[in-house]
Amino acid sequence: MEYTINKLAALSGVSTRTLRYYDEINLLKPARTASNGYRIYGRHEVDLLQQILFYRAFGMPLEEIRNILYAPDFDRKQALENHLHALQHQKDQIERLIQNVTKTIRTLKGEEKMNDKEKFEGFKQNLIENNEAAYGAEIRSTYGSDAVDASNQKIKGMSKEQWQYAERLSEQINQTLKEAFELGNPAGDLAQRVCEMHREWLCIYWKEGMYSKEAHCALADSYVADERFTAYYDRFGKGCTRFLRDAIRIYCGA
Repeated sequence: MEYTINKLAALSGVSTRTLRYYDEINLLKPARTASNGYRIYGRHEVDLLQQILFYRAFGMPLEEIRNILYAPDFDRKQALENHLHALQHQKDQIERLIQNVTKTIRTLKGEEKMNDKEKFEGFKQNLIENNEAAYGAEIRSTYGSDAVDASNQKIKGMSKEQWQYAERLSEQINQTLKEAFELGNPAGDLAQRVCEMHREWLCIYWKEGMYSKEAHCALADSYVADERFTAYYDRFGKGCTRFLRDAIRIYCGA
């Protein structure tokens, strides 16, 4: 079946303006253009648009979507299976949070009791699963599964106070890093204070005895090598990730 741009917009919920933009950037071109100048889309374009919307639902940039869809080895079936896995992961996380909120409401009503540890169970489990999904393969390869499993157990066993302290410390690290980066001296007092706080933050999550200066430096190097970490720290300014890496090397005497 074929669709004009108006009919495809009505079918998909995507505006005609967006479809025209997708055509302009070579993300989704029509199958053909009719003699009257109308864009005509076929089954292949419908399937591509569905795939685009799946990726957009996860916040992926359009340029990255285009690179994936038009890669020579693109496998639509595998892509859909990956989407399903990611959606199931999100569903599990949402269900845990729903259970947590529901129990909190019932506690406020006096219908059941909820201890402080239970209040944070859902958040801790989501943190573990997010880390596994994003970095699991790398950290297990680098540090070993036993160390990673031990760290996960440490997170699960955190008290309310420990969890809240870790969250506050993370915020302090980011704020102080931003200020230190603006000064531009990785050997300065402020930058070295960031490194000390970063060491403390790692020790909260890492297995007991896992921290070493070598491991700290290796992690800092991975921040620069991995674009996901670079994007996180460079939001404070382009080059901030390298600044942090350099500061940690100085801190560790590397």
